[in-house]
Amino acid sequence: MSMEQTNNFPAVSVNEPKPRSFWLIIIILAVIAAVGYLWFSGKGGSLTQTISGSDAYQAVFLDNNQVYFGKLKGNDRAYATLTDIFYLQVAQPLQPSEPATNVNLIKLGSELHGPADEMQINRDHILFIETLRDDSQVVKAIKQYEEQQKNQAPQ
Repeated sequence: MSMEQTNNFPAVSVNEPKPRSFWLIIIILAVIAAVGYLWFSGKGGSLTQTISGSDAYQAVFLDNNQVYFGKLKGNDRAYATLTDIFYLQVAQPLQPSEPATNVNLIKLGSELHGPADEMQINRDHILFIETLRDDSQVVKAIKQYEEQQKNQAPQ
């Protein structure tokens, strides 16, 4: 019996051209990488970038269960800027058994600490953004507030 061992593996030539499927996979990976780069670098555009140029109000939902309404810009950056800010305040009932039905829309700035009407929001804490229609109750209330402010301004 011979000590020589034969292997049953097919011989592969080093100079043999790669199959077409190899190059197809390389091209697909390159396209995915390019799309990913554009998406994460903010150059691919976003709905908010398109809408923020208009006067549309947006609802910004945060991961701490807060929702702010305003005009959002720069959500493709590490910190998005929200201006013309409003939020909802639910009045607590006197009796715990009563439902909380009194909801008020509050303009940011009248709080004890006197914040400016601009908020820098860490993009990592934004869950999602909704663009509000002009006929939404929130936008109607904001426009009513703005009209009242114009009428109260000294002439």
